[in-house]
Amino acid sequence: MHVGVGLPTGVPGAKGQLVIEWARRADEGPFSSLGVVDRLVYDSYEPLTALAAAAAVTRRLKLATTIVIGPLHTTAMLAKMAASLDALSDGRLVLGLAVGARKEDYDAAGIAYRGRGKRFSEQLSMLRSAWEEHTFGPLAARSRGPDLLIGGLSDQGFARVARYADGYVHGGGPPRAFARAADKARAAWRDAGRPGKPQIWAQGYFALGEQAAEAGAAYLKDYYAFTGSFAARIAAGLLTSPQAIAQFIRGYEEAGCDELILFPTVPDLAQLEQLAAVLQMLGRGVTFTDEKGALAGEPS
Repeated sequence: MHVGVGLPTGVPGAKGQLVIEWARRADEGPFSSLGVVDRLVYDSYEPLTALAAAAAVTRRLKLATTIVIGPLHTTAMLAKMAASLDALSDGRLVLGLAVGARKEDYDAAGIAYRGRGKRFSEQLSMLRSAWEEHTFGPLAARSRGPDLLIGGLSDQGFARVARYADGYVHGGGPPRAFARAADKARAAWRDAGRPGKPQIWAQGYFALGEQAAEAGAAYLKDYYAFTGSFAARIAAGLLTSPQAIAQFIRGYEEAGCDELILFPTVPDLAQLEQLAAVLQMLGRGVTFTDEKGALAGEPS
């Protein structure tokens, strides 16, 4: 299993230069991907714009949306933006899409909340052909377009994974909840007669240190306030220690996750550095390079 890190683009107050520096340092660290989330009515950055900025200062990390709310975009614009980002990043885009659950985002966009699932399925059926047929341009780095992931927990969502996508992305929670969802995605894939296996991605949230943990929990309660009392349960799952992160990674790996993205809940570069140190401790990578370009902890 590979481990990526989220950009702090979904955390209110994150400065633009912090986001850019976060991406640059992450590319030098032990991570395999950079992730972003999507909200409209929130103090957050537009995800594809943020990844385009990250693409300019990175060279190897996959650039993943986990997720973009598909029906908030016209299919033509989404296809063109994704192809552009895939071309600009030399094929590093992984486009995760879902319908989204917050009605206020749809209201602000002037798009009907009801019927969003049907519109999403229609959108998915058109995206791949738009990329393969070069309908809008530019050419994506890959002829069939970027890898496509679909999120959600409904039976319709898993059917969409099998019919339209390259894999499934899970929205977070304990490893046992992920394992159930991943099994459903794989079963739908097999039932559809798809060869091989779907890519299985997932995410979690971290805040290392006592003060960061308090701020991170407050952020998650605010971000997921639309779920009511369930927001407190989400905040209770915040990873606040190296031990918790190690256990979380182990659980997801045992459940068959291919790529796990850990999202920050506090926009502070110290959080990125601490997470990199935890991964190094677990034997999953190296720390950042120093000013001379040597790996930290190794002779220059």
